[in-house]
Amino acid sequence: MSFANKVILITGASSGIGAHAAEHLAKKGASVSLVGRNQERLNEVVERIKTAGAPIPLAIVADVTKDVQRIIDETVNHFGKLDVLINNAGIMSKDSIENVDLAEYDWIMNTNVRAVIELTKLAIPHLEKTKGNILNVSSAAGLRVKPNFLSYCISKAAVNQLTKSAALDLAPKRIRVNAINPVAVRTPLFETGLGKSPQQAEEFFESFKNIYPMGRVGECDDTSAAIEYLIGDSASFITGALFAVDGGALTAGK
Repeated sequence: MSFANKVILITGASSGIGAHAAEHLAKKGASVSLVGRNQERLNEVVERIKTAGAPIPLAIVADVTKDVQRIIDETVNHFGKLDVLINNAGIMSKDSIENVDLAEYDWIMNTNVRAVIELTKLAIPHLEKTKGNILNVSSAAGLRVKPNFLSYCISKAAVNQLTKSAALDLAPKRIRVNAINPVAVRTPLFETGLGKSPQQAEEFFESFKNIYPMGRVGECDDTSAAIEYLIGDSASFITGALFAVDGGALTAGK
């Protein structure tokens, strides 16, 4: 599928699912606006895209909890329009109802939910002009409960409901809104969010061979393929979908 002449804004694009999607879509011809807090890692993604001969991206060093207006303005001022908003930036931590730190809960909700609402609201006038769409990167944790991930599960359940509500609200404007709900995907989030060493993270990923029905953990190739489909013209009649990228885990109750 070609995304030539499409402008795609991706938050959380300096690593993991966001970085992989940015490279994947750029190679399909998209002009991508990359948002991340880590300038060094963001620049690495930019260089990989340039090396691949894809359209030169725009890198925006920003915090989605503080800089939403600037993110939208810089993207539209640079490329002249916006076709797709991919809300991918997110954080994770472990907590339970017994030990939840409400300051940390607020941090998670501000990043995973409030920022999505703000960016979506600001993007609407631009997406209405292009008949564009929105893709939210949620999680299987928003569809089923995991012990000791209270704040994260709440935030992703909220993203799922936000996706459905926004889809209904924006359908008259012909703006589609969908979400992917992946299970564990091999990304740095499990090191940064859960404090695992690289070796512990790898052991964690390997353990899913015996848990997920498809016999492996998720990979960024899987999420990028789902994103490509849902934001593309082939999915023009799909909105409000919560698209599981889970290797059968949810069906099996895992």
